[in-house]
Amino acid sequence: MRLRFSIRIQLVILSLFLFTIPWLGYQYVWEVEEYLRNGQEQTMLGTARAVATALHERKALFESRSAYLQNIRQGTDLYAPQLDNPIRLDGQFDDWQNIDHLAQRYGTEKVVQRYAESDIATTLEFTHMVGKFDQYLYAMFAVEDDRLLWRNAKSLRIDRSDHLLISVINANGDLARYSISPYEAGWINAYRLDDDLTQVKPIDNALEIQGHWRQTGTGYNIELRFPLALFSGSLAFALVDVDNPSTRAKQYAIGTANPNQFDQLGTVVSPSPEIEQILAGLKYADSRVWVVDRHQRVLAKAGDIQAATGVKVKPRQPFEWAWLNWLEQNWILPVYYHILTRPPDNFVDELENAYELETEGVKTALAGRAESLWRLTPDNQAVILSASHPIYIDGEVRGAVIVEQTTHGIRTLRNRALEQLFHVIIAVMLLGTLGLFLFANRISSRIRKLRDQTESVIDDNGKIVGQLAVARQKDEIGDLSRTFSTVVERLQHYNSYLENMASRLSHELRTPIAIVKSSLDNLRQFNTAANNDGFIERAQDGITRLSTILNRMSEATRLEQAITQEEFERVKLIKLITACVAGYQHAYNGRKFVLNSEIEEVYVRGVPELIAQMLDKIVSNAVEFSQPDDTITLQLSRHAKVLRIQVINPGPLLPNDMQEELFQSMVSVRADSSHQDTSSDPHLGLGLYIANTIAMFHKGQLQIANLADHSGVVVTLSMPEV
Repeated sequence: MRLRFSIRIQLVILSLFLFTIPWLGYQYVWEVEEYLRNGQEQTMLGTARAVATALHERKALFESRSAYLQNIRQGTDLYAPQLDNPIRLDGQFDDWQNIDHLAQRYGTEKVVQRYAESDIATTLEFTHMVGKFDQYLYAMFAVEDDRLLWRNAKSLRIDRSDHLLISVINANGDLARYSISPYEAGWINAYRLDDDLTQVKPIDNALEIQGHWRQTGTGYNIELRFPLALFSGSLAFALVDVDNPSTRAKQYAIGTANPNQFDQLGTVVSPSPEIEQILAGLKYADSRVWVVDRHQRVLAKAGDIQAATGVKVKPRQPFEWAWLNWLEQNWILPVYYHILTRPPDNFVDELENAYELETEGVKTALAGRAESLWRLTPDNQAVILSASHPIYIDGEVRGAVIVEQTTHGIRTLRNRALEQLFHVIIAVMLLGTLGLFLFANRISSRIRKLRDQTESVIDDNGKIVGQLAVARQKDEIGDLSRTFSTVVERLQHYNSYLENMASRLSHELRTPIAIVKSSLDNLRQFNTAANNDGFIERAQDGITRLSTILNRMSEATRLEQAITQEEFERVKLIKLITACVAGYQHAYNGRKFVLNSEIEEVYVRGVPELIAQMLDKIVSNAVEFSQPDDTITLQLSRHAKVLRIQVINPGPLLPNDMQEELFQSMVSVRADSSHQDTSSDPHLGLGLYIANTIAMFHKGQLQIANLADHSGVVVTLSMPEV
């Protein structure tokens, strides 16, 4: 069984192509997002260039010793970030939690000095970091030691117990050494040592170095604070381990650098307050800005990457109707965000507390080229755009500026645009599909109605029993309905013609048959030589009339077949009509023929013989419906490019309802009982039908009507002029 596709189903299937509109809109918004990202990238490069321009040739900002180092020694050169609050010196490290990721681990690999002749296994390890707040440097040590040996309260030696050595380069450029060796846990101060690097001999109390020594289950904790003015940027810490309470001999020192070697001290790098002051205004610029030195170590930072969304998007405006807001929030948007991705409120930032940036963008900037890079956060929740630009001092790259933003703003803007686009598209698709469905339903209903009406006007025997209602609509279906109505009407006339043909033939054939029959009967009954001639003449007349009827019935068929083979030529119409009128005067000597022409000469394209035959039929019809001595007038006129030939004859008027039907086959308005002429020829109603057929072949039109004064009938032939 073949599947039947109705118009409604076809239109619904075609409406599925509307679903390409959301896809095209989605692709368009993605293209717009790409343009926005390019714009954001160029804006950030401009911001990085502007910040770098403010730092070019500012030597004072990069005069720290670390800026001139050729390389950074891990664990020796220390990074001191800016602390949010001062450290409470209690030996507990709760205050260090914000920067505890910067802590360095020191063990066997960081032994800076051994005091015993033989190698001794190290049993001491510690975790260490430093920080800066206001004008102070803070340090912490979380020490793991298998045995803590305190200083003897009666001993003047400060190197016969576990102790901490501190070495700095002071403002004068000299090496200054300090030591912390407490009797017990609690508050501590340092001792200043003499200049003999081979001895650990105190010469004075260094009260400016303060701290707390706290014993723990695995060792001890140390927290220190000393002024930044105490050193010029270079220092070293070393913890000396003493485990033997009898000999109190020093075993080894583990630290950041050897405190007794001037050129081995580490450098303290901390964010620059001057640079941070320059960047202070940028925290309102919706970006995170870094400034790093030539060793990729952070000198200053401003802004928060969590809030650096790039593009600010206004809050969504709610609908006026609460039910629309509820529908959007609970049904529509959840469906959208199966496709879209919503920017997270928080994400993992691996560089949040970084003191060293080792990204490709920084390396490129330190190589002297500005660059922008995209990176994905470790949790795959956010995309961060960074733009970097080098900082030049004396023609050399001494640092770099890095500006960062997320794409949250662009993603939110994209989502907002897609939401509005999908809202409109869904509404249009629903309304469009509904409209198409209703339209298809209306069309199919009209077609079904036309089908049902067409079926109702024809009975089971094929007979037309009614008429189709004429549609008033001006569309194609209305045209089809009117065409069907015209076709049914023509078929009805044709059926009527077929139905009446038998009676007309019977009427026309009855007389000659009766003549022949009566003549034969009389000939048989009165078989005398005197009467034979009359009977034979009447029988011959009947046979002639029968032959005429058959000839006229076949004339129309022969004509329709013949005209298809004729070729058109240029015809002088006046000359043709004049010749025809002269012939009519001789053929119908009982009538007068008059030719009136408003034009002297005119040409038409056609077949002269057929045009003459057409005029013969029209004039013959006029003669039959006129009386002897009547005048039949032929008038020729021009209207624009149309020629009109009118044949006017006095006689009986046409019935009002028969003027359009006289050009059909086998239609006549002659009375059955009498004729207007005396001719005994049979009348089958084919004359005007043949004339109309020839007129249509010449792209003409034939019309018949009563004269305005009701004095007769006029037949008008309209033909195009060439």
